[in-house]
Amino acid sequence: MTETEVEKLKLMIVDDELDNLDLLYRTFRRDFQVFKANHALSALEILEKEGEMAVIISDQRMPEMNGTEFLSRTVERFPDTIRILLTGFTDVEDLVDAINSGQVFKYITKPWNPERLKVLVEQATETYRLVKQRTQELRRSLRRESLFNEVTTAIRESLDYGNMLQKIVATIGQTFDATCCLLIPVEGDRLTSDKFSYQDEKSSALSCAFDDSLFEKVVETRHYQLNQDTFDGYPCNHLVVPLTYQQQLLAVLALYQYGRDDLWPDEDIKLITGVADQAALALFQAKLYQRLQEKQEQIRAELEVARQIQNNLLRQSLPDIKGAKLQACCYPAREVGGDFFEVFVHPKGDLWLAVGDVSGKGVPAALFMASAISVLRRELSQETPAEPHVIIKNLNHALCNDLISNNCFITLVLACYTPTTGELVYANAGHIYPLLWSRQAASTQQPNYLKVRGIPLGILPTWQAQSGKLLLASGDTLLLASDGITEATVSNELLKCGKIDGNFSAVSHSMLNQEGLWQLLQMEPPPLSLNHLLARIQANNQVQEDDQTILSLEVL
Repeated sequence: MTETEVEKLKLMIVDDELDNLDLLYRTFRRDFQVFKANHALSALEILEKEGEMAVIISDQRMPEMNGTEFLSRTVERFPDTIRILLTGFTDVEDLVDAINSGQVFKYITKPWNPERLKVLVEQATETYRLVKQRTQELRRSLRRESLFNEVTTAIRESLDYGNMLQKIVATIGQTFDATCCLLIPVEGDRLTSDKFSYQDEKSSALSCAFDDSLFEKVVETRHYQLNQDTFDGYPCNHLVVPLTYQQQLLAVLALYQYGRDDLWPDEDIKLITGVADQAALALFQAKLYQRLQEKQEQIRAELEVARQIQNNLLRQSLPDIKGAKLQACCYPAREVGGDFFEVFVHPKGDLWLAVGDVSGKGVPAALFMASAISVLRRELSQETPAEPHVIIKNLNHALCNDLISNNCFITLVLACYTPTTGELVYANAGHIYPLLWSRQAASTQQPNYLKVRGIPLGILPTWQAQSGKLLLASGDTLLLASDGITEATVSNELLKCGKIDGNFSAVSHSMLNQEGLWQLLQMEPPPLSLNHLLARIQANNQVQEDDQTILSLEVL
């Protein structure tokens, strides 16, 4: 059989009259592979052996089995075959039944017109080709969609980047009956040492021999490579495909078939490259997610170090002052924050107190906070420190340029207390008012807010304001807090009775403000505990919105 004959479509003619059979054979033998049968049972045997026919032309009236019954037996197994019925009588019921049931494409009466029959067969073959084309396209689409779904499912079920690569290589290897399948990630246009592989359970490790040169060609050309060689006398097929996304080579996928003569068909290669594109997109996203996680972990570790450093910048232990009690708490809203406090005992005996708040949160605020503490301690360490308002002026001069260029500012209250005289000198740079109160007169006394105040640091190149002065008596308590305390949201029940009854979400809430802080202070049992006070405030806040810092000086 010649190559031309192999490419011809198959046509079967079935007729119990040998003259008709020979005539039909001579009519179509040049254009088709023609198979003859003189009765229906013989035709069924030929179909069993030769498989699907493009066209079947059958006589209606035949012994043992008529044409309609014969054609009906071929419908289920060969649905794409086009059937033509020859009839020498006018049996309307049989014809209508045959056509309506989908068994017959056309019917033609005997004696037939040869030209008309040729035209009819041409129409039948065109219909057959169209049906086969559509069927193959549909089959390819379904196969492609099925494989895409399998790969997508494998990707979704993956726990991490490495697990995803392993599932992709296993899914593709199983789908295309590969002896072995190998996937190697690429970094910077170079193959990495990581390898993810799949091997058919029926094959041995010795039968998996990848051609390394094909990997290098794919990395260089970004196009798939197809090759066939022999191993131990058996043919071996190699297909290496790049996984690229946005012109970035992410990995190289290799399929290896041992002992098969035929290379992968073009349809399979197109399907594999299509899946590779889909897998490349998933790999890109997974890689991006993995790098993001690694970056987040790195940032988390660095923030933990920064938190520890910032915590160490604050006083870890407060000094013992004769005749006075000091307390301080500082809780950042994030790992690091912009709030800070300072307690400094000068060698000459003066006690310096400060609470500051850098605008913003997080790392930028923490950096300015560290700078502010550094400059402040330098000023306080002088042999004779200046008055509080002069020190704040010097702070503004040292930090102003950096604060303005970064759209930041710092609020700060700085106070100097002399234990021997009870004198308190303070300056305020835009911070909330310090609160002075006495427990002996708490039931009748109104809150005393120290209201001498200037603008925050970093607003103007030169800071100008005066210091405030007053005397502290026995039983007086000076309270310095940040706005994270006074702007916290608390329940109205807490301000009324000092406790919350019932569901937290069912009661009304409002901002604490300085008046609310004063009310809570009056409800605090002696001795004053800042930790207890903060615990009550924070219990009303599901999320801490701002850094919270508070410092107290109680004259005993």
